[in-house]
Amino acid sequence: MKMKKGDKQPNIVFILSDDQGVWAMGCAGNREVRTPNLDRLAARGVRFDNFFCTSPVCSPARASLFTGRIPSQHGVHDWIREGSIGPGAIEYLAGQTAYTEVLAEHGYVCGLSGKWHLGDSVKPQKGFTHWFVHQTGGSPYYNAPMIRDGKLYNEPAYVTDVITDDALQFIDDRVGAEDERPFYLSVHYSAPHSPWLNGNHPQSYLDQYADCPGESCPLDTPRHPWLIKTAPGEDNPLDNLRGYYASITAMDANIGRILDKLETHGLTDDTLIIFMSDNGFNFGHHGVFGKGNGTFPQNMYDTSIKVPALFSHTGRIPQNVVSEAMVSGYDFMPTLLDYVGLPNPAADSLPGHSFLPQLLGDVADERDNVVIYDEYGPVRMIRSKVWKYVHRYPYGPHELYDLVRDPQESVNLNDAPECRSQREAMKSQLEQWFVQYVDPAVDGVREPVSGFGQLAEAGVRGKGKQAYHDQE
Repeated sequence: MKMKKGDKQPNIVFILSDDQGVWAMGCAGNREVRTPNLDRLAARGVRFDNFFCTSPVCSPARASLFTGRIPSQHGVHDWIREGSIGPGAIEYLAGQTAYTEVLAEHGYVCGLSGKWHLGDSVKPQKGFTHWFVHQTGGSPYYNAPMIRDGKLYNEPAYVTDVITDDALQFIDDRVGAEDERPFYLSVHYSAPHSPWLNGNHPQSYLDQYADCPGESCPLDTPRHPWLIKTAPGEDNPLDNLRGYYASITAMDANIGRILDKLETHGLTDDTLIIFMSDNGFNFGHHGVFGKGNGTFPQNMYDTSIKVPALFSHTGRIPQNVVSEAMVSGYDFMPTLLDYVGLPNPAADSLPGHSFLPQLLGDVADERDNVVIYDEYGPVRMIRSKVWKYVHRYPYGPHELYDLVRDPQESVNLNDAPECRSQREAMKSQLEQWFVQYVDPAVDGVREPVSGFGQLAEAGVRGKGKQAYHDQE
């Protein structure tokens, strides 16, 4: 059901969590975490069970969602460590078209409440006219460093509540506005990113998990040999998991406030609501705590690269559907613009494709042969429904998994003689795809990405400042 010329364009509310595993929702089968409002949203729409981020760490994945580009096109290869505020602020996506700019050019009023983490946080950019953002990326949940009306301050209240308060005010303001332009609202929570303990979350939410046994996660799995020393949650994993779940339930309650606000204003039928996370997360899975940079070398386990993805629009998107279609963060921009009937000006140079048919309930297997590509600096991955191959430039180690026989990715078949042809075919396909889309000026395999943060724009090595923080 394509939008026709003259159709009223829907409002869009895009809710993005931070470091949420695809397994960390009740509607995904987790019996310990309490997410009644995410479950409510899933019941009202489509839940994608195979939605992959483009890179298993926040800033590159977010940049890809906004621009449709892979990291080796947009140049954000790690989480932004410097360049968010102060005289050295860097607008990492300068000159790159974001879908929010396309929306704004076609009449949408765009607002952002929460985490930006793509550089120069003080400056409203990418078509946003409402701009209430986190100064950097992660922080404590009380006294979080925020920016309101261009001024830096520390927010004393619980930041998950405050982000929601601002989002609700934006909706109220649009309802009360004289013009009838549609709105786009990004609500980017810092939850459930660490920290989880030491008074970072309201006691009422922590109390809900006081007796949680932690059976939903493999907390006792032997430590992965590549696990970094600063991996979040490794020390006292059960208490940290309880805090992680508390942060999710607190966020879920606030998502409920947004859903209720839309219903109160009679906007539910006129609004596309999306919930996603930037990257996946491990809580003992594979012996890892954290995401792609929970290990060094960085990892590409499904638990790091799969993200929750819910889409709901009453009357247009079918309800209570679980889609097995394989889709990626680089498909998000083409799909969103397709959904609202707007052109994608950079379509010819982007790797993604619209999954609108699957979103609208077409169960035809037209994406059956789709493979997913990921990258994190010098680590690249190709994944089909059956096989996954991970290549680490320049020296390895490399990995090959039979996902049908070994869905937990526990047996690396890279050196198995009987899998040689499979490995070589996937490596060749991986290299051909990246050659097609990589911008050589910001090619991730040429950058010393270690998972400990990006300090400057890609491609600046040898210009007086190292672009990435050394591994510690």
